[in-house]
Order: sequence, then C-alpha cells, then structure tokens
Amino acid sequence: MAHYNASVDTARPPDEMFAYLSDFSSTQEWDPGVIEAERLGEAPVRNGTEFRLLVSFLGRKIPLTYRIVEYDPPNAVTFRSESSTVVSLDRITFEPSEGGTRITYDADLALKGPFKLAGPLLGVAFQRVGARALAGLRKTLEAGR
Repeated sequence: MAHYNASVDTARPPDEMFAYLSDFSSTQEWDPGVIEAERLGEAPVRNGTEFRLLVSFLGRKIPLTYRIVEYDPPNAVTFRSESSTVVSLDRITFEPSEGGTRITYDADLALKGPFKLAGPLLGVAFQRVGARALAGLRKTLEAGR
C-alpha cells in the first residue's frame, strides 16, 4: 500500500475550504493528474455523493468513481474509490489556523490482485503524484480560485 500525507495552509476559512474540496469535481482545477472530474447527480454534496474522475497515472488514463464515505462539515471529508486493480481512500481534514485553515490531505492507495507485486514501485510514484497535486492546490488557493 502507498501512503501520502501533507498539509497546506490558506488564509481562507474552514467552511469555505470544506465546501470547495468536498466537491471532488474541483480536483480538475488543482490536481495536474486529473484529466476530467464531474459530480454525478444533481443533489447537494453529502455522504454518498459520487464523482467520476479520469486520472493519468504511470502513463495510463484510469477512470475512477469516488464516493463520499465520511462527510463532517467543516471538519473532514473522506472519499473512497475501488476498481478492479486499485482501492483509494482519500481523507481531507480542515483545521482553523492563524487567520485561516490548515488543510491536511491523507491518502492510501492499494493495488489489488496480481498488481500487488508492483506495490513498492507504487509508493514512489504516489509520492510524486501527491506532491504535484499539493503544489497545484497551493497555487490554485494563492491565485484566489
């Protein structure tokens, strides 16, 4: 299993950051590894809401459907995705900090079946992907989006 954990601080308040990041379709705006992202359905974002993403990972385009499995505004949101080859669990927490919010992104990625053999290589690649996503989020927040 690969694990990624990192934090970013912003001057924006926790409720605003929670609303923005709990709508996982926003990943297309800040994560360079996300090619497409859309919310499925018209209902407001809540526990059970699903998002369809097309991600680029290790030279492949991979379609993933994420579902919110924890929805605790404005404190935390957790997304889970499972395909035939991978299980992903992404938890984002929001803590008030000096004049804003500390956003912590904690993600686990586990390969399934025969792909488990590539686990050690997955960790290195996942760290790079996570670092690019965090840099993209920081840049997006600094630009005022």
